[in-house]
Amino acid sequence: MISAGEFRNGVTFEMDGQVMQVVEFQHVKPGKGAAFVRTKMKNVITGAVTETSFNPTAKFENAFVEKKDMQYSYNDGDLYNFMDMETYDMVPIAAELIGDNVRFLKEEMMCKVNSYKGSIFAVELPTFIELEVTETDPGFKGDTATNVTKPATLETGAEIKVPLFINPGDKIRIDTRTGEYMERAKG
Repeated sequence: MISAGEFRNGVTFEMDGQVMQVVEFQHVKPGKGAAFVRTKMKNVITGAVTETSFNPTAKFENAFVEKKDMQYSYNDGDLYNFMDMETYDMVPIAAELIGDNVRFLKEEMMCKVNSYKGSIFAVELPTFIELEVTETDPGFKGDTATNVTKPATLETGAEIKVPLFINPGDKIRIDTRTGEYMERAKG
């Protein structure tokens, strides 16, 4: 059990049959009246974010979310197969659980598969990944205008905006949280 007074960022707990994660919290002690904990929390299954105030003594059941490293192997229609690196079992995961990041999935990529009580609810890709540009308009010498971008297709089929100096065959780093170009990959 955890009380609302013990909330910290990242704490997961069960509330009304839902698994919630604390995004932000603030202990408030007004001049008059009782103290309370203002909490911004996210439903880890649906992704919905809500703000609620709790009495600091309110008790909740701890929720243990398991995060397991798995390697992406291949997709079969709408199912994406991940290999458990400990047992070598193949685990099929629906595309909607991976979300928009499915476009950055590359074979043999290590991902974190999140589950609660054995039920998988999310797949986290590494924050930064390196992918090769397969198709884009060629850059031209002298194209140095700042913040000018062009569309590029990556080896996974994803399309993102890149600076004008990027050419086909270049490896680039991408932030999977935003889906944006970060920099040219080193080496």
